[in-house]
Amino acid sequence: MWSQPYRKDDVEGGELYPMMQESPALRWAFIRKIYVIISIQLLLTIAVAAIVVTVHPISLFFATTGAGLALYILLIIIPFIVLWPLYYYYQRHPVNYFLLAIFTLSLAFVVGLSCSYTNGKVILESVILTAAVVVSLTLYTFWAAKRGHDFNFLGPFLFGAVLVLMLFALIQILFPLGRISVMIYGCLASIIFCGYIVYDTDNLIKRYSYDEFIWAAVALYLDVINLFLSLLTVFRAADS
Repeated sequence: MWSQPYRKDDVEGGELYPMMQESPALRWAFIRKIYVIISIQLLLTIAVAAIVVTVHPISLFFATTGAGLALYILLIIIPFIVLWPLYYYYQRHPVNYFLLAIFTLSLAFVVGLSCSYTNGKVILESVILTAAVVVSLTLYTFWAAKRGHDFNFLGPFLFGAVLVLMLFALIQILFPLGRISVMIYGCLASIIFCGYIVYDTDNLIKRYSYDEFIWAAVALYLDVINLFLSLLTVFRAADS
């Protein structure tokens, strides 16, 4: 079905990469759907984070009470828990959207709590730089894909880099190394998630099946959020 020949006059923007076998119109429709979902996720994240930042009793509850700390840990764990049922029900409506909403809301609270203890100027700088980087890398990946470049080779390297990053974070928690090490960690994380934006966008263009729109949205949403939090870490350490 997806390998039917296509006509140039009914294609939005032409083929996305050389020797494309599927219908470009269908792939463009799939890409639009993903970016609509991600836009809604980001708007929801901004709204929740803004409430957490502006309503001070919320951040005070999390910072000063044992129940708040326990709830904060739960909010960090919930996205990982939700991924399991999402793996089995990602094609079942409306369960998949409900699980995606829980996933997004829990991460939105974590982002809001991270921002609530941060200077407003630092947050603004992180938002602006994140938006600029995401848009630039997305446009670059589409441009490169159209010219035959493939970024699938980045997968193993990025996975290994994330493992190193996790070990770095664990060492930093157990043996704090100071402000410079925090900035180094943030810079490394920013570079890694820039790579993931290119890698996941390339997969969106070429590899995700039409039924995997939930996973495509989750992957790119996580890339954007992690890039923002990494940049926030760098600017916050530099500002302190």
